[in-house]
Amino acid sequence: MCELLGMSANVPTDICFSFTGLMQRGGKTGPHRDGWGITFYEGKGFRTFKDPTPSCHSKIAELVQNYPIKSCAVVSHIRQANRGGVNLENTHPFTRELWGRYWTFAHNGQLTDYQSFNTGRHRPVGQTDSELAFCWLLKQMEDRYPEPPQDMVGVFRFVAKCCEKLKEKGVFNMLLSDGEYVITFCTNHLYWITRRAPFGKATLIDEDVTINFQEETTPNDIVSVIATQPLTDNEDWHRMKPGEFGIFHLGELIDGNANALKDVAFAPKKVASQAPTEPLE
Repeated sequence: MCELLGMSANVPTDICFSFTGLMQRGGKTGPHRDGWGITFYEGKGFRTFKDPTPSCHSKIAELVQNYPIKSCAVVSHIRQANRGGVNLENTHPFTRELWGRYWTFAHNGQLTDYQSFNTGRHRPVGQTDSELAFCWLLKQMEDRYPEPPQDMVGVFRFVAKCCEKLKEKGVFNMLLSDGEYVITFCTNHLYWITRRAPFGKATLIDEDVTINFQEETTPNDIVSVIATQPLTDNEDWHRMKPGEFGIFHLGELIDGNANALKDVAFAPKKVASQAPTEPLE
């Protein structure tokens, strides 16, 4: 298995504190030695740092830990390989363009019977079930919305419905972002926390580091962090239930009711020039 780390904030914020805890789990306090990666959004662009070596020993990870890149949306991942070799092309997160937006995806879990996924024009570069699932998701989104959609919350709720299908194939915990929204879907292990005024101190579980957020923030800041396991031991993290999704926007959880999925049609809208979407299996 792997571990995920995501962030959504209402103002550009660095993730150095949380990433410091996560990188220790990449070979020091955890077994996730098979690479790591992190993507920061800046406007319509993004920066991605990846390394197929353990994050606890990676000089690139040290750079990210000490370089306060500020972003409103971040997706990160540390890998314990189960599909595909330990190399750069199999290292999460993965990024693709759709509707003139960059989409970034990371997955924790293992799928079975996934080789027959119809991904259309979205083809994986590496050999992981994760990247193939991402390409399948992009095809579902493109088929459902042939033109760039206006209702992005509706898009992410549709993504959550697609994730229900992927969950049938195995463990599927994931993070997906277009740089403005961050969605997470849980099969077994995902936690989140929202920090806002009055801010206090937080202490990492995996490293002897404490931060006083009151000294690093303004009263108007709102920051949500999503992680496979809690990163601090003196804060109240919310555990997501199996099948639950959360849509974060500018630091706030704006939709997280799994029952809302029943109102979202899985079948794509049909247009004259569009071939029917093939089933998942």
